[in-house]
Amino acid sequence: MRTLCASTLIGEFFVIGFAGLVAMQMTELPPATIWLVSGIAMLLSLVLCGMLTRPGGVQLGWALQAALIASGFVVPTMFFLGAVFAALWWASVHFGRKIDEAKARWAAQSEAADEPAGKPA
Repeated sequence: MRTLCASTLIGEFFVIGFAGLVAMQMTELPPATIWLVSGIAMLLSLVLCGMLTRPGGVQLGWALQAALIASGFVVPTMFFLGAVFAALWWASVHFGRKIDEAKARWAAQSEAADEPAGKPA
């Protein structure tokens, strides 16, 4: 799961940066405000890459997805891009967990096959 989710977050890092550039041209907000908000969101996406296996990491990822969609109020295209990344986040979490479960089953089967026959473990 970690690899898929981290890939999504790295993609979001770049999209947030580019959205900040667009927001500077489209809005009357001060550039310092735009870069403070964008910078925090970009930093959060990088920090989340390392927090995915910790409690609350996936939930913080969902919060970032909601913020990305909400940024559509500043840059309307972000409604669409935020929804796309939210779908990617869901797929990364959902299929990543399935892959992790399959790997665990395969490792358990492999370990069981390696035990000598007739000897208790």
